[in-house]
Amino acid sequence: MLGNTEGIATVDDRMSVRVPEPESDFYVVKSGDSLSKIAKEFYGDMMKYPIIFEANKPMLTDPDLIYPGQTLRIPKL
Repeated sequence: MLGNTEGIATVDDRMSVRVPEPESDFYVVKSGDSLSKIAKEFYGDMMKYPIIFEANKPMLTDPDLIYPGQTLRIPKL
């Protein structure tokens, strides 16, 4: 929702994170990219591509199907 909502004066925002996760990087897929190529660039190991795949479900349904222009979340290890 954008803007104010009539009748709402304050918001109770007492939220806490129990197990903080490290920040993620983001990567925009280019022509010729693959998850293994991206994993090699970010992690130094192309076999860590499942980490990227899992972090981007349900947008990705197959690790072999990524397209230029997609923005992927790259978890920090």
